[in-house]
This record gives sequence, structure tokens and C-alpha cells, in this order.
Amino acid sequence: MAPPRTASPASAPSAIGVVGGGQLAWMLAAAAQELSLPLHVQTPCADDPAVALAAGVIQAPLDDVAATRRLAATCQAITFENEWVDLQALASLVEEGVTFYPSLDALAPLVSKHEQRLLLQRLGLPSPAWLPLGALQPLESADPVLPEDWTFPVMAKAATGGYDGKGTRLLNGQQDLLDLWDQIDPEDWILEAFVSFDCELSQLACRDREGNVVCYPLVQTHQHQQVCDWVLSPAVVPHAVQAFARNIAASLLTALDYVGVLSIELFHGPAGLVVNEIAPRTHNSGHVTIEACRTSQFAQQARIVAGLPTGPVDLQVPGALMVNLLGFEHSSDDYLDRRRQLADLPGATLHWYGKRQSSPGRKLGHVTLLLDDPTPTGRQQLARERLAAVRSIWPLPEEAHSGS
Repeated sequence: MAPPRTASPASAPSAIGVVGGGQLAWMLAAAAQELSLPLHVQTPCADDPAVALAAGVIQAPLDDVAATRRLAATCQAITFENEWVDLQALASLVEEGVTFYPSLDALAPLVSKHEQRLLLQRLGLPSPAWLPLGALQPLESADPVLPEDWTFPVMAKAATGGYDGKGTRLLNGQQDLLDLWDQIDPEDWILEAFVSFDCELSQLACRDREGNVVCYPLVQTHQHQQVCDWVLSPAVVPHAVQAFARNIAASLLTALDYVGVLSIELFHGPAGLVVNEIAPRTHNSGHVTIEACRTSQFAQQARIVAGLPTGPVDLQVPGALMVNLLGFEHSSDDYLDRRRQLADLPGATLHWYGKRQSSPGRKLGHVTLLLDDPTPTGRQQLARERLAAVRSIWPLPEEAHSGS
């Protein structure tokens, strides 16, 4: 299990903090260690992955503002493992002088898919046609129906809290809409037009305190049961598509005065490049940067929060394939034999998150396999072979996932 690689700074800056203790915080802590940056975490469970690598731990629920205040006393700035935070409650800490990266103001338009869509509209950035599900509120005794210019299928998404396929529903017809309407609060959901696409892409980007924007190579992603299955870096798409993705990222980061790492999930197909979702944090699609790029996404986040210059983001290998190890059964097995087989694959580096329970679809780890062929066609063939080798050792879950 290799931590992110990066050069150490000449002198160690002050400590940084992170609210959250899961696998993203664990990889952030590993990167911080290599930078000689003490990292303190706030997390509710003593056995969460990041605890083992943290310089200090505040054991408390993630929404415990008093605990976050104690965390702030140990470090110069705080970041978040994910965007599901109580911005209103944390605002009192900002008034007390606590520094968050990204700032609460930058996060505000991103923590809700409804607000994300409004932001994309304001900035004129491409996104699916959408409307609040509650806008379909029928008259008394009538059923909700799509607007006249909409047709099934459509995507329904929870405005907040959805991840790894949770909080999303493909509606193929009127009965699906009625069933969903009866199960949820329509005011908390949005509808999106179904997007036909050839491939899914992800643009990882970051912006430092001085406003400098850096974009990682665009990657291709693939989903299994709405959970990320694998990531191929770099994506084999025209340069114009890569440039447009970078422009979208730079526009978002600059408009929000965003400081930190951010990922933009995109569709590419007949309609061109379309923004699917924005993740204001380090992201699953960026795990490939640990081995593939000169500065991992986690080292970059640690550097930015600590006030260090951003590191170079170019690939240090021709390409790489990252495969998520999703739980395929309910078990407390540590899968040691399978892990050893994965680690022995050519060019492989295994990252195991140390979770005690497996369930279908749960992210238990990932393996990155370097692709040394200099040609896109050769790398794609290698990626297919490496993926088949991983699947022979670690199968995909057959039933619906149960989360990360």
C-alpha cells in the first residue's frame, strides 16, 4: 500500500486538519506524512482508516461544531473529506477566525445538486436540462406529469446526500415517476433529462490561495451499478475535448474563488461535453494520480491547505488503470490471499482501506496498474488485459450496492 509520492518541503509548515476519517482522509494523511505535515482528523470512530496515520484525533461526530473548534486549535487550516457539512453551523467558526479550504462560501453552491445546476446555468456551462421535481406538483387529485417538452426516460436525483448511486433513480415511464413521488419528498429532488453519451470523463483540477489553477490530465471513468468501477488515465479523446474540460474547470474554480482540489464528472457524446456532477473534494476518479502523476491529488490538497505551492500534475508514466475493489458479498474476511494476487499483477500497487466489513458495492480498496505502452491503442489493449486479470481475482458485485 504505497502512499502518495511527492517531494518534502524545505521546512515543515504548521499542521492541517480534516473533518472526516474515511479512505479519502486516510490517503490525505499518507500524503501529508510524506510532506512532513502533521494532519489532525475529526471522526466519530476510533477505527476509521485515517486514525492510524493522523498526528492527532478528535473523536466526535462530523457535525459536532464544538469538536471542529477543538480541531481548529490544533492546526492552521481545515479541509473536509466530503461536502456533507452543515455550512450554517460552521459559519460561527469562520466568525471566530477559523480558516476552511475550500471556504464555506465556495462550498455553498456545490453541496446541493439543485444549487449546482443553478450555478452552471449562471456561468453558461453545459449541463443536462433539469427542473425541481417539486415543480411537477399536481393539482388536487391529479398525478404529477412531465412537462410537454419532456420525454421518458429521465433521471431523478436527490438534491443532497447522494453518492455512489445512492439518491438517484432512472425513471423509464409514468409509473416509475408515481412510485418515486410516493416514496420521497419531491421538494428534495430534481429531474434531469437523460443524456446519451459515448463515455464518461472526469476532470480533476485545483486552485491555490493565490488563484493559480492547475488541471490534471482528463481521465475516462466507467460505472458499475452507478458506482465507479475503473478509471483510465489519460482519456483517449480529442484535444479539443480536453481543452474544453480544462476551461470548464477553470471557470468554475475562478467564479467560486475556490481553494483546493475539485472534480467535475462529465458526459461526452452526441451533445458534446456535458457536466454531470461536481465533487468539491478529492475524488475517486483521482486515485490514479497517486502512482500516475508527479503530484497526487492528496498531496496537492495537503499542499494547498498548508499554503505550499502546487506541485506538477503531469503524468510520470504513459498511462495507468485504477480499478476499485468493490465488495461482492457480506463478509468480515480480510481477503488477504486475493490482495496478494492483485499486488503481484504487472505494474500493480494495491491500496487497502482497512474496513472491517464487506458488503456488495462497498469500496474496500483500489488497485492501480501502470500501462507502459506509449500509444493510446496499445494502452487501451493493456488496460483491457489488466482489467480482465483483476476481475479473475476480484469479481464485481452481482446485487445492488449498499454504499461506501
